[in-house]
Amino acid sequence: MKRFLAAAFASAFLAFAPQVQAQTPPNVLVVGQIAEPKSLDPHAVTAVNDFRILVNLYDGLVRYKDGTLEVEPSLAESWTISEDGKTYTFKLREGIKFHDGSPFNAEAVKFNFDRMLNEENPYHDTGPFPLAFFFSTVEDVVVDNETTVTFNLSAPYAPFLSNLAYPTGLIVSPEAVKQYGKDFGRNPSGTGAYKFAEWEANAKVVAVKNEDYWDGAPDLEALIYRPITDANTRIAEMLSGGLDVMVEVPPDSLQQFKDDSTFKVLEQAGPHVWFLILNTREAPFDVKAARQAANYAINKKALVENILQGTADVAAGPTPPAFAWAYNESLEPYPYDPEKAKELLKEAEYAGQEVTFYVTEGGSGMLDPVAMGTAIQADLQAVGMKVKIETYEWNTFLGKVNPGLQGKASMAEMAWMTNDPDTLPFLALRTEAMPEQGGFNSGYYSNAKVDELLENAREETNQEERARLYKEMQEIVQEDAPWVFVANWKQNAVTKASVEDFKLQPSFFLMLQDVKKPQ
Repeated sequence: MKRFLAAAFASAFLAFAPQVQAQTPPNVLVVGQIAEPKSLDPHAVTAVNDFRILVNLYDGLVRYKDGTLEVEPSLAESWTISEDGKTYTFKLREGIKFHDGSPFNAEAVKFNFDRMLNEENPYHDTGPFPLAFFFSTVEDVVVDNETTVTFNLSAPYAPFLSNLAYPTGLIVSPEAVKQYGKDFGRNPSGTGAYKFAEWEANAKVVAVKNEDYWDGAPDLEALIYRPITDANTRIAEMLSGGLDVMVEVPPDSLQQFKDDSTFKVLEQAGPHVWFLILNTREAPFDVKAARQAANYAINKKALVENILQGTADVAAGPTPPAFAWAYNESLEPYPYDPEKAKELLKEAEYAGQEVTFYVTEGGSGMLDPVAMGTAIQADLQAVGMKVKIETYEWNTFLGKVNPGLQGKASMAEMAWMTNDPDTLPFLALRTEAMPEQGGFNSGYYSNAKVDELLENAREETNQEERARLYKEMQEIVQEDAPWVFVANWKQNAVTKASVEDFKLQPSFFLMLQDVKKPQ
């Protein structure tokens, strides 16, 4: 009964949210999100916008330790790894139930991974599962007993534990999947600190306290996630009291909140890269010289300093510097050199054809995408490229970009926030990660040496050697220029000063289990 009262209370509040000086309900945290979630099925989504909700509804076998990307126990209390690195055995916590009352056990774990990975599984059609790549080395999952489960891998796989901590590794209720099928993403059930209560399209997602949470019930009664795609509207809601937390504050508004003692501003660097995907299958970017020209033509320093107002650094390659151990510090960003760009376009025999450029209105980690897109268009046109911008809402944008750019566009904005230096290049730069094969290589880049380096790095358990492989990969990719490498962002959020124990995480997720809102 309590959960429905909380949801009703949240609904009553939101009916009056647009009023000036709207106040959030007592002990309910209202979070301003950048977009409507696509689904609340953690296996079916890829956007950090969705993950910020999901990590509070579900748990994985492991999770990231507070403030780090190091892995610690969660639903699994411990694990062992075989000497050859191909067998992981997890000891599960006992007595945990999903929100629908069904038991969490080894069979539930097996169900989750069989559903994602086995095309013959009767519930595989409840997908798609776009990040199942994360677990491509899993050959089978064996139930040893009710509280012990073993993963057998086809080869050693260095990112395995880190990927289990990512939202794709969150454990869903098998009974809820069986009950709702393809509609599970609208009727989620996990083991997390908050239980799903309501989803009103384009208005709110409500989750209420899980009194029986295995890691201690949260202080807050409920969470309300409000999708507000327009940044100015989000800011107005924050200033008027309609939000307790706002993520991804536009750079030109940060100082306004910093100067007001009724708010707290949080900033933190993390593993983020903002780039342009270039369509390497079609002219003009099927020629390396044209791709390099785009990298020289765009004034990335001006984007970072003027549009992003110092909230990001210029990117040098595909790997964010936040992965210090794997980052190639010898790489320098492409300098702004319009004359060099013109020479390279001439070398590439660019014939003046129009280039279609996909831009998004917003989205996870996309910073200020419309303003950035307009500036990029101007820089490219200044060196002689004709650029036509097409702008789309975030989920529509993903629906156009993720299936690949061939026959549609020459380039598209994109941003990734990742948990491991393997993730982004493996999913978006390998030959076998083409969209038609379920990957995110939307620009169709292919280099056999890059493929080899990435495959070897996955199986290498010595971190020093693994780092060497990633650094060589970065050098090749920077030279081949399948992307324009633009920016590495420092994430931010603003909260009411009264909100306690809210933290930013290097994962870019919002972990709200310990947040308090004293009255």
